[in-house]
Amino acid sequence: MDGVLVVDKPEGLTSHDVVAVARRALGETRIGHTGTLDPLATGVLPLACGRATRLVRFLTASDKDYDATIRFGLTTDSYDITGTETSQSGLQPARDAVVAALATLTGDYLQMPPAFSAKRVGGRRAYALARDDRPVELTAVPVTVSRVELLAFSGDSARVALTCSAGFYVRSFAHELGTRLGTGACLDALRRTRSGDFGLEPAVTIEELQRGPEDAAEWMVPLERLLPAFPAVRVTDEGRMRVGHGRVLEEGHLATELPAGPGEWVRVLDPEGLLVAVATRGPQPGSLHPAVVLI
Repeated sequence: MDGVLVVDKPEGLTSHDVVAVARRALGETRIGHTGTLDPLATGVLPLACGRATRLVRFLTASDKDYDATIRFGLTTDSYDITGTETSQSGLQPARDAVVAALATLTGDYLQMPPAFSAKRVGGRRAYALARDDRPVELTAVPVTVSRVELLAFSGDSARVALTCSAGFYVRSFAHELGTRLGTGACLDALRRTRSGDFGLEPAVTIEELQRGPEDAAEWMVPLERLLPAFPAVRVTDEGRMRVGHGRVLEEGHLATELPAGPGEWVRVLDPEGLLVAVATRGPQPGSLHPAVVLI
């Protein structure tokens, strides 16, 4: 069972909980998620299954779309509504002030992850240190917010749509928005509507997943449809054999022309069009080195 299964994660489950459900339901042990969602969050959680687990590093690097509800006048230690309250101002910002503050949180900048996060500090998860009331020294990381849209505003809360880079914390975004407005804020609700190439349209619910593997073939995004942004090249039968041994492919092993361009990664398809590897461009012009072999 090879490919990506997109699950619409419900509130209250961790990403690891969803993986465990999928492993039991599908009878497949090789399943991993491609980007953690907090228990509070719902929405798109792509699960790499079988040989697709070898592609997780590419799938996790994609940008994401979120629909977030932010509550003003309240802060918590986790930066979301599930945490312990740390302050309550009761203040409500003006709509124009919210719009202006959102504009300052777009583009490229450094973001500080929340203390209650899965970041590692001295070999331990940050959230484990925070729960033990131990100091958590995190480093700000570069992030990109390419789109922010105010969808609704009610005085004590705002609903915001945003597109951000991998590794972005919407909880930190909400907390920082409250700081800039002077009201304090925390994340009240979160729904991921897209993760890379995967949206809500093909997503299955936990209930559907628990029915068993009978419909898995319909739900699964097959290997050959993954990583569509990477250029593709088709190999000959001899080229496929070389891929299986991890050997460099030269022009004579390619059935189609190697796409030009500076892109580092190239999808390698066999004569039937099935994805057999992801390759880097080799040392010689027109050559490829299979870096991730799927056969």
